[in-house]
Amino acid sequence: MCKKFDLIVIGAGPGGYVAAIKAAKAGMSVAVVENIRVGGTCLNRGCIPAKAMIHASSLYEEIHSEANLLGLAVENVTFDYGKIVEYKQATTDELVTGIEALLDGNGVVRFNGKGTLEKDGSVTVKLKEADEEGNELISLEAGNVLLATGSVPSLIPIPGIDLKGVITSDGVFALSKMPESLVIIGGGVIGVEFATVYANLGAKVTIVEALPRILQNMDKEISQNLKMIFKKKEIDIHTGASVKSIELGGEGLIVNYEEKDKPAQATGQLVICAAGRKPNIDGLFGDGVEIEKDGKFVAVNDKFETSIPNVYAIGDIIRKTQLAHAASAYGICAVDFMNGNEPELNLKAIPGCVYTDPEIAQVGMTEADAKDAEIPVISGKFIMSANGKSLITHEERGFVKVVADEASHKVLGAQMMCARATDMIAEFTTAISNDMTVEQMLAGVRPHPTYNEGITEALEDCIGESTHTMPRRRR
Repeated sequence: MCKKFDLIVIGAGPGGYVAAIKAAKAGMSVAVVENIRVGGTCLNRGCIPAKAMIHASSLYEEIHSEANLLGLAVENVTFDYGKIVEYKQATTDELVTGIEALLDGNGVVRFNGKGTLEKDGSVTVKLKEADEEGNELISLEAGNVLLATGSVPSLIPIPGIDLKGVITSDGVFALSKMPESLVIIGGGVIGVEFATVYANLGAKVTIVEALPRILQNMDKEISQNLKMIFKKKEIDIHTGASVKSIELGGEGLIVNYEEKDKPAQATGQLVICAAGRKPNIDGLFGDGVEIEKDGKFVAVNDKFETSIPNVYAIGDIIRKTQLAHAASAYGICAVDFMNGNEPELNLKAIPGCVYTDPEIAQVGMTEADAKDAEIPVISGKFIMSANGKSLITHEERGFVKVVADEASHKVLGAQMMCARATDMIAEFTTAISNDMTVEQMLAGVRPHPTYNEGITEALEDCIGESTHTMPRRRR
């Protein structure tokens, strides 16, 4: 039995389900094939559960560190890790249920099973449970197929990586008991967010990162500030450190690594391997399917078309920004392209966010990027310790930085490390997408007292001096 649609989407993560809804609203008949649960990694094993755990742990830490300063008498504050896990799961479940309702409400047909693209362009689905007619394997046909199967954690190929107690981000969310100590291999976004959670809850945390600094892809000042903040939290950080092996020890697991050509060890009850992710394409292509690759990724052109006619790919399986909101944007654009329309979304500015404390966000170019591209720039910076809202909430080591073209004053990028940075960065995304200048961004009045006032001050600093910064010395 074969069922026909205008579009089949394999994968119901933030790229796939958004594309499916977009296509359905455009009048297409749409089917979505998902092997686990809608929402993909982001909702079930990534963004949402991680941020829920960060929120719970940060609130616990804030009560301990801030209550007395605020005149609040709070005694015997403890936490129940099991209930934190329940809260995390309840948040995820509510969002998953909502997405299922949205897909159903838009007439998207859902298939729970493993989707495989076949040589003739059809999609076979090995169902988790037999359908009403008793079929366990069904075939779907469509005018277009969208591959959106996302990514999975990758494990570094070292001895001991398969030991009990060595887990990936997926394993972290399955923990039912709070670890007393852990070693995190990888100081990227995933690694520093988990470090934040468990350090806030009192665990001994060690980060071992192969690159010269944590958050290597972020602005250098962000990395330096976060390292100082982590040290205050007693997080042990080792950068430029190459992990050689993992072994069992008397107090848990021992991670053997080399730092500055010297052997060293870190011990933890658990080891979290947060050293990257890889495209989730195992079983995606049937026998005889020949699709062009870009290294380990599926190759696509500017319209998200693969080398196979009418087959598109988005999200973490292609060599572009690997973020949930990027996948959603790519999915929307892919549906526009397959319908012969020019997308309204501008993909040149994709913000990146890190949910540490304080939050981190950046979009567009850093000063280093501009220098590498030989683009003359002006920059402005505001230290958030002079911001009224930051003083009220006792934020530390925060700043807002703006990079603009020297000649035109068009905003090229922004880097933020402060409370609500992940919410405020969208203002700069809009500015960059619309080629706005510093002066145009300054035309709007931002309310007081808010963290957003820091944006005004940084913009002012680009073209003169910000109001709430002491005047520079003049010779």
